[in-house]
Amino acid sequence: MQLDLARLADHRPLDIEREDGDWAAVLVPVLERSEPHVLFTERSADLEAHAGEMAFPGGGYEPFDTDLEATALREANEEVGLRPEEAEVLARLDDVPGPYGHVVRPFVARVADRTYHPDEYEVVEVVALPVRGLTDPSNYSVEERTNPDGRTVGLPFFRVDGCVVWGLTGFILARFLSIVTEWDPPGGMPYHPLMDEEEQWGERD
Repeated sequence: MQLDLARLADHRPLDIEREDGDWAAVLVPVLERSEPHVLFTERSADLEAHAGEMAFPGGGYEPFDTDLEATALREANEEVGLRPEEAEVLARLDDVPGPYGHVVRPFVARVADRTYHPDEYEVVEVVALPVRGLTDPSNYSVEERTNPDGRTVGLPFFRVDGCVVWGLTGFILARFLSIVTEWDPPGGMPYHPLMDEEEQWGERD
């Protein structure tokens, strides 16, 4: 599966307009090897939120961050030792409302292809998964889960090389792959909460 990061230039991200509430940012790190890979972290089982899950490096906005892009880069540095100068931020993706009232803004970056070392407190392991595996139809499914607010939603699941990427991270990953590849997931794309119901992933950006 070819990865065309140039398509990000034409993507118009969906914004959540809100003046209050918690904001967070994540980095979608792309390793451009002979076969492209995407970098993830396995979160520590001791964390209060999303313990033990696969995630993109990222976290909550702090007042000293100049903007949310700075938040994503700072958190990636803290969690896996990715220095800001090693990341070429290419674009941002759609804002994603989290299940606990926060909003996550993802940024896609081309990053240095090297070994990354996890923070001992937050991250158990740093994992690079091949785009070929992530876009393999046999590794993908949409499954129903109940949000904390009681709503039942369809969430994307990617099962690759013994790792399971799902939930909010899976949603961001699915959106990213839908933009930069010709990926055609079985069962369709998960519903984006910012889109009208009849608009659900009807067109590729």
